[in-house]
Amino acid sequence: MNIPFIDFKKLHDPIKEEINTAIQKIIDNNSFILGKAVSDFENEFAKAHDVKHCIGVSSGTDANHLALWALGIKAGDEVIIPANTFIATAWGATLCGATPVFVDCDSESYNIDPKKIEEIITPKTKAIVAVHLYGQPAEMEELKKIADKHNLFLIEDAAQSHIAEYKGRKIGGLSRVASFSFYPGKNLGAFGEGGAVTTNDDEIALKVKMLRDHGSVKKYYHESYGHNYRMEGIQGAVLGVKLKYLKDWTQKRRAAAKKYIELLKDVKQIKLPSELSDLSHVYHLFVIQTPDRDNLQKFLNENEISNGLHYPIPLHLQKCFEHLGYKKGDFPVTEKLADECLSLPMFPHLTDEQIEFVCNKIKEFYKE
Repeated sequence: MNIPFIDFKKLHDPIKEEINTAIQKIIDNNSFILGKAVSDFENEFAKAHDVKHCIGVSSGTDANHLALWALGIKAGDEVIIPANTFIATAWGATLCGATPVFVDCDSESYNIDPKKIEEIITPKTKAIVAVHLYGQPAEMEELKKIADKHNLFLIEDAAQSHIAEYKGRKIGGLSRVASFSFYPGKNLGAFGEGGAVTTNDDEIALKVKMLRDHGSVKKYYHESYGHNYRMEGIQGAVLGVKLKYLKDWTQKRRAAAKKYIELLKDVKQIKLPSELSDLSHVYHLFVIQTPDRDNLQKFLNENEISNGLHYPIPLHLQKCFEHLGYKKGDFPVTEKLADECLSLPMFPHLTDEQIEFVCNKIKEFYKE
């Protein structure tokens, strides 16, 4: 049995006609940049996350940049970021000219560890970025206490966690500003690149709208520096259709995760994801941990089970950050995860039969 990591065909075929109609409308109206499809999607995405404002942009990476840029982060500032995340989180700081300062993660949630933050705060520190990694919200109450105590901005990188909940509240509005990605493989994915910034702050929303469109709110009148970070009309149209199915797809992801956990709970050689209390994990990824990761991955590949590594080289050990002076051993939890984590197939239409096949092969590997 050949099992893909993500099955786009199963995801898109049932709604293909609806998507094609939405795309054709953009073509007929020649509304290729921003426009009504984007603004309609922005309104619905904001409602889905119980926030006042959503600003659609060209990618999740651009959303990371805009979130910090709109807060005034600049050269000479420091931004605290978990070492265990995709590198786009760090680009938010570097594109503002600021310095990313890395911190280790919690061994259970894999998210930024609040207990390790205060020791690295300096007079240059201006913000903390909380990444809701793999679909599980970060510990926002503890992070907010630290941010408030030290007068720091708190930002959410919600690229992997659409409609996840923290203690009954949707992510995306738990901080001053949040960034989202709609990369095709995300829980809500575009037909190309796409992203968004959410906020309840009117001033921040206006700044982001200006910055995404050449520092302008009125064409040819530029009130500040800016960039071209606008969302395309076709992406807004596709996302508007797919957003209607996100809640159902999320429930299916959670059901698939529950099935994995049920079937693998007795395999002592692996550590399963921990869904922390009072949180709603949306399982963008289903990540297991095992010291024999590389051999297990080889075995799964031989049995045509697609899988992924998130992330094999921590940010503090990336060549582009050599100048920051970090070394191996600085963040032991993150480094252990880099060596031991393996992402199993996860998508809404993953069948029980497919999950059982994956789990039986994992059991077979350890039995041998």
